[in-house]
Formats: sequence, C-alpha cells, structure tokens
Amino acid sequence: MSDEPLKIGPYTFQSRLIVGTGKYADFATMERALAASGADCVTVAIRRVDFSAKETLLDHIDRARVTILPNTAGCYTAEEALRTARLARELLDTPLIKLEVIADQKTLLPDPVATLEAARVLVKEGFVVMAYTSDDPIVARHLQEAGAASVMPLGSAIGSGMGILNRHNIRLIVDMLQVPVIVDAGVGTASDVTIAFELGVAGVLLNTGIALADDPVRMARAMRLAAESGREACAAGRIPMKPHASASSPMKGMVGG
Repeated sequence: MSDEPLKIGPYTFQSRLIVGTGKYADFATMERALAASGADCVTVAIRRVDFSAKETLLDHIDRARVTILPNTAGCYTAEEALRTARLARELLDTPLIKLEVIADQKTLLPDPVATLEAARVLVKEGFVVMAYTSDDPIVARHLQEAGAASVMPLGSAIGSGMGILNRHNIRLIVDMLQVPVIVDAGVGTASDVTIAFELGVAGVLLNTGIALADDPVRMARAMRLAAESGREACAAGRIPMKPHASASSPMKGMVGG
C-alpha cells in the first residue's frame, strides 16, 4: 500500500477522509468538525444551497485550504444530475463532481443505470467524475471504463449508520479497479472507517456519522484517527484468520519438569 497522498484525477489530497457539510446544528459546529476531521476535501449538495441567501455554508469553508467537491444529491434522473453538475461547474468554477443519482425516495439507493449514463456524458464534457454507486463490482468496473476518476461504492444505505455490510464486495471492487475506490455512505462510527481502510480502500466519505453525533467535533477527530489506524493496519498486513487456536509462545526449547 502506497504512503502517497490520495490522488483523484489532477487533484491531490493529504487526507483520505472526505466529509460532508449537511445536517449540522449550525455553521460554527460544522467549521469545528471539518477542522477536527483533518479533511482537505469537503462535499456540498448544490441543490440544497440557496445561493441568493446572505449567508450560506460556503461562507464557512476555507477554500484556500479545502477543496470543495460539489455533488448531485437529490437527483433522481440522469438529466437532473447532468443539469446540477453543469450548474456546479459554473457556480464554483470546478470540474470536480460527485455524481449521485438516486433510484427512489424510500431506500435512497443509487440508480446504477442512470449513474452510468450520466457518467459517460460528464466525462466527455471534461468533468472529473467521482461516481457514487452500489457495491456491485461489475457496475463499478463499468464506471471505471466510462472514465470515472474514482468509484464510490456504498458501505450501506445513506444515513443508516450500519457500516460496511458487504465487506467481500468492497474487497472485490478494490482488487478489480485501478482508480481510487472510496467507500461512501452508511458509516456510523470510527470502527466503520477503520474496517473500510483495512479492506484496502483509498478513502472514505461520510457526513451523517459526524454531523448527527452527540459531539460532532469529537466524532470528527475519532474518524480522523480511525482512518490513520485502518491505513496503518492494512499496510502492515494482518495475520491469516484460522478456524483453530495457535499458541502465541513457541513450544520448542522448553524444559520439562
């Protein structure tokens, strides 16, 4: 595992955590949590920002230090996602986009067909596409082939806090793809972040797990430490899992009584 910074297309990030900006009680808490997370990339739902307001969350993000990753959250068709992505590029002067097309309001699961359709168009238009998708390895491979700079399989449903439900598929995706794989959605606590990195992912994106914690700032700090721990464990290489015991001390050379 490389110790190099996270690279997505032409962008380089020192932190491998990407955090969201929604659901915080107030802007001051959001600012403190973002700082505690150590993230230098934060995602913003363009459809949920009132650009006509005197004050928005964008006023509380230090763009000299942090890269804004606009996303197409709230879009239910490829056409909606394309329109939102193009608007984000004009408003924020960035080709970077987190592509998200949701299938239905009840599950908030991604629509893989519409996502793939939109990804192909956005890549042709020069966007750096980070594609949110299911944990299906074949869909992930199709998104890479479409030109996505990063593929972002869910850990579990958005905002569920259920963690990484299908570790096997996440590992398959990591092994199959050459672009960075970033787990996105479902992270509830620090151990979920550690598990994701132990599976070999390049990064983790989360929002609700921090924003709705009892102490968002402290949880943000925990997520940062968990990311570091998971990366270190993956790089170190865990021992094989065995169905039986194995003595931790050598028996050879012991003197019998």
